[in-house]
Amino acid sequence: MKGDRVEIVVDTGDGSRNYEVAATRAGRRVEVRIARGVVEVMEVTRTGTTVRTARFLAGRVLALVEHPADPGPLDGE
Repeated sequence: MKGDRVEIVVDTGDGSRNYEVAATRAGRRVEVRIARGVVEVMEVTRTGTTVRTARFLAGRVLALVEHPADPGPLDGE
């Protein structure tokens, strides 16, 4: 959903670096996959087509924070 975003903090050896992957259009979402020592953060369309991917070595990732989109006002309030 537009507004989804994931922040990644990676150890660079002499400090840390922050990255952010966000769903840039309506109908897109951000997915996270961790497998075989690699962290993949992907922006995906409704049909499942990957728009862009960021890959990081799992051993270098210090933090991974998922921020879901704000669902908006609830009905009845």
